[in-house]
Amino acid sequence: MQETWDRSSMRHRTLASSPALWAPIPCPRSELRLDLVLASGQSFRWREQSPAHWSGVLADQVWTLTQTERELYCTVYRGDKGQTGRPTVDELQALHQYFQLDISLAQLYHHWDSVDSHFQLVARKFQGVRLLRQDPVECLFSFICSSNNNIARITGMVERLCQAFGPRLIQLDEVTYHGFPSLQALAGPKVEAHLRKLGLGYRARYVSASARAILEELGGLSWLQQLREAPYKEAHKALCALPGVGTKVADCICLMALDKPQAVPVDIHVWQIAQRDYDWHPTRTQAKGPSPQANKELGNFFRTLWGPYAGWAQAVLFSADLRQSHYTQEPPAKRRKESKGPEG
Repeated sequence: MQETWDRSSMRHRTLASSPALWAPIPCPRSELRLDLVLASGQSFRWREQSPAHWSGVLADQVWTLTQTERELYCTVYRGDKGQTGRPTVDELQALHQYFQLDISLAQLYHHWDSVDSHFQLVARKFQGVRLLRQDPVECLFSFICSSNNNIARITGMVERLCQAFGPRLIQLDEVTYHGFPSLQALAGPKVEAHLRKLGLGYRARYVSASARAILEELGGLSWLQQLREAPYKEAHKALCALPGVGTKVADCICLMALDKPQAVPVDIHVWQIAQRDYDWHPTRTQAKGPSPQANKELGNFFRTLWGPYAGWAQAVLFSADLRQSHYTQEPPAKRRKESKGPEG
C-alpha cells in the first residue's frame, strides 16, 4: 500500500490549486495566527512547505493548514485514493481541540491588557498567539529533547526520532511523514544507542529511560493521560520524577499537553523578559538564572499578575521576543534565548 502511495506522486496541496479538498473553520486571525503558533517552539512537527501553508502530523494523519483573515482552512492526506482529502466532521473536531478554539483569545487578551501595560504594548503586534493541546507522549519526549537546545536543533532531533521509531504515514513531494513513536517503541533495548547515533547526545538516555519508567513502573500510557485530571502541582511533581524532566520541561508539558494553563515554563529567555520588562528579581539576589525555586517564584509572580491563564499570556511575550530576536545582530544571545526549546 505504501509503495502505491509513493508512485502516485502525491503533492503538498495549496488552497488555490485544490479548493474542493479543503474545509473551512470560522476563525479570525486575531484568534489564531499559524505563523506565530506553529513556529514558536510549542510543537516541532510543522513546516511551511509553501508560502502560508503549514504541513505536519496530527493524530497520525498528515495535514496542511492555511488561513485567510476570517477562516482557518485545512486538508488531510490519505493513502486510499478512493477518499478525498476534505476533512470529516470528526477530523475537524480534532483540529478544533488541538487549537483549543473553544477558548476566546479576545477575552483573554482583554483581561491581560487591563492588568498589564507592557502586555498591552506587545499584544498590538502579536495577536493570535494561543496554546496547542498536544498529545502527552509527543509533548513529553519532544521537550526532553529541548534540554540545553534551540528550536532548530530540537526540530531536527524530533524529526529523526520519528523517522527512526515512528510509523511511516505517507510521502508528499520529497517529504516522508511519520507518526510519533509509541512508548513501546521508545522503550526498546537498542533505542538509546540508536538515538545517540542520530545526534541526541545525553538526551538519548533520558528518552529511553523515561519510556521504560512509564511502562514498567508507573502504569503505562494511562498514567500519563490521567495527569490531565490531576491538580497542577501534583502533575508537575509526577513529571519531575521522570529521567530528564526538570522544572521547566515539566511546566512545558503541563501547559501544552495536560490542560494546566497556569503553568509558566521558565528558562533564561523568560527570565530575561521578567527582569527587563517587569523589573522582577528573585528574593535570593544571588540567583543569576533559573533554578527550581526561582522558577516557582517567577511563575507565582506571573500567575498573580495574569491570572489562571498565565501560561498563555507568557506564550504571547515569548513569541514576540522570539520573532524580534530573528532580526537582531546578536546570534549568541539569540541562541541562549532559544535554549528553552519552546515556550510556555
